Amino acid sequence: MSHILAIDQGTTSSRAIIFDASLTPVTIAQAEFTQHFPQSGWVEHDPHDLWQTTLDTCRKALKSATLTAEDIAAIGITNQRETTLVWDRTTGTPLYNAIVWQDRRTADTCRTLRDAGHEDMIRARTGLLLDPYFSGTKLQWILDNTPGARARAERGELLFGTVDCYLIWHLTGGKVHATDATNAARTLLYDIHKGRWSSTICDLLNIPITMLPDVRDCAADFGRTAPDLFGAPIAIRGVAGDQQAATVGQACFQPGMMKSTYGTGCFALLNTGATPVTSENRLLTTIAYQLNGTPTYALEGSIFVAGAVVQWLRDGLHLIGAAGEAGALASAADPGQDVVMVPAFTGLGAPYWNADCRGAIYGLTRATGPAEMARAALESIGFQTRDLLEAMHADWDMTGHGTSPTLRVDGGLSASDWTMQFLADVTGAPVDRPTVLETTALGAAWLAGMQVGLYPGAREFGDSWALERTFQPEMNASTRDARHARWKACVAATLSV
Repeated sequence: MSHILAIDQGTTSSRAIIFDASLTPVTIAQAEFTQHFPQSGWVEHDPHDLWQTTLDTCRKALKSATLTAEDIAAIGITNQRETTLVWDRTTGTPLYNAIVWQDRRTADTCRTLRDAGHEDMIRARTGLLLDPYFSGTKLQWILDNTPGARARAERGELLFGTVDCYLIWHLTGGKVHATDATNAARTLLYDIHKGRWSSTICDLLNIPITMLPDVRDCAADFGRTAPDLFGAPIAIRGVAGDQQAATVGQACFQPGMMKSTYGTGCFALLNTGATPVTSENRLLTTIAYQLNGTPTYALEGSIFVAGAVVQWLRDGLHLIGAAGEAGALASAADPGQDVVMVPAFTGLGAPYWNADCRGAIYGLTRATGPAEMARAALESIGFQTRDLLEAMHADWDMTGHGTSPTLRVDGGLSASDWTMQFLADVTGAPVDRPTVLETTALGAAWLAGMQVGLYPGAREFGDSWALERTFQPEMNASTRDARHARWKACVAATLSV
């Protein structure tokens, strides 16, 4: 039993990655699934797709590595956060499609709650802002808009969970209804200071607290898989939301360390240690990870559209045939054109938090072509990241913590040299890219492997972090500031429409 199976259930695909005893990836299996957009601003997944692609990729990975369940010491799970599911406690049948974190259907509900003066109370308990991004109002919507749902929930017939919880329930054959502290902290229902579900918020949203799962550490006993799934039971011992798992995988264990993950969205986390810092710049206070009953907190900035803008270049505009072509196309752009793209396809996240605004492009001329569009799309990722980092530095004094301002990056888009160089240029800080880009799965694997004694503790794991390349800033400060000021003006114009 010298391997760990990491499940990485993401927004557009499910993946299974097997790591060996030295935390080296052995094999990867991946399966994409359909995105459903029933109305403008609505995003859903078929829960069956989430479960079936997860099961299929796990089986495929085991087969590819010529391993059996007896070779796997434990399973670690990481997942798209905030995505909301409700299912039958007995049969596991979903009540409704999974409402995805990107979904904006509860914007009016959030506005009503905000106007009624509830945001300060919710923020004080959860560290979150009132936004459709989080699970609480999504759950309320399902109960209010599915016939008979609320009565069934009040009778104890229905269960709620984020994706990790849904997978654990199915993996264990319905024996375990549990989540970890990082996923609980993203629901808008969990008191991150007291470490328990908030009855006050549940009552406000009319959510029966009996629907909610048990909350455990990130490294803990989440049960064992049903024997028929993989031929023998496998222990589930690690769980963390994808951005927190990446924080762990990047070994950001010391206060002041930062990571930024570039997937569908972009999510930057700053470790603030045992102190939950209340943001004055509309960042989120969240749990970075929880071990041995003790939470470590973080400031988080969430960008809704990062890699998704590259997908749009490919699938929407058909400017590129593959995501990896975007950087080369951007490098061919006319330097004399100043095209700025604000990719608010599903609103703007931190530090703006506007669910209603939509994307815009500025500076178009008759000479603007595919290269300029690609450059503007990739640059928007760097500009948005700088917005987050400036807010973080304003909220939390980095001095005295002995850490550099270096940003550790990961996620699919971090493989783009052009994008990472612009990120370093526009932020004015070094950008470190690790040798293992699968840091989200790596974090989940380490949590599970550490829990069963296969992998070392945090200090030794941190010492093993390996750098592939550092991108140093090359843009002069006046140019960087002028370009960012232009971006801020374009954002302000977008928000004013």
